[in-house]
Amino acid sequence: MIFKKMLRKKKSKEASENINNVSTENKQQEEQNPLADELNVNAQGEEAVAQPEVEAQSEPALSAEERLKAELVSANDKYLRLYAEFDNFRRRTNKERAEERLSAGKDTIAALLPVLDDFERALKAMETATDVVPVKEGVALIQNKLKHILSSKGLKEMNSKGEVFDADIHEAITNIPAPTDDLKGKVVDELEKGYFLNDKVIRFAKVVVGA
Repeated sequence: MIFKKMLRKKKSKEASENINNVSTENKQQEEQNPLADELNVNAQGEEAVAQPEVEAQSEPALSAEERLKAELVSANDKYLRLYAEFDNFRRRTNKERAEERLSAGKDTIAALLPVLDDFERALKAMETATDVVPVKEGVALIQNKLKHILSSKGLKEMNSKGEVFDADIHEAITNIPAPTDDLKGKVVDELEKGYFLNDKVIRFAKVVVGA
């Protein structure tokens, strides 16, 4: 009997020690794995944060009327921008054209200034000149210089005398009986010379036509 009682106490003590050991191991595992608990908490938190994003992405689609209104606003904005750009372009172009008109003859006038100087010198020479021949020669030189400058700018004289009358380039002042039969319908005399500028008539020749 005594032996059996001692055996029971021993088994009871061993069972109690085993239970304590299991509790101690579980407590140690919980203390050693706080990171796992934190990860679980973070994962749960991320799921809680991610949930509103999913809800935000699942917004209802725009209705047909709202979509048309948005397209109308976009088209109106594009139209206003295009109109503003065109208006700026128009103003800039008008300004450039006005500046070109103001300075269109600048080069030609600058080229004619030496001729103007020659005429002034000729006038001064005529005041004290006693011989007409040198004066006439000087005027002829100035005329040739002027013609050369204008020719370099595209000016060209018309040769009208003896040519068939052409209403596109001639202006008939009067008709006279033709001196000869071959001058009928042709220019008998030229009262004012006509000119082309780059093959375009800038002044009609005033002529007398034989009838």
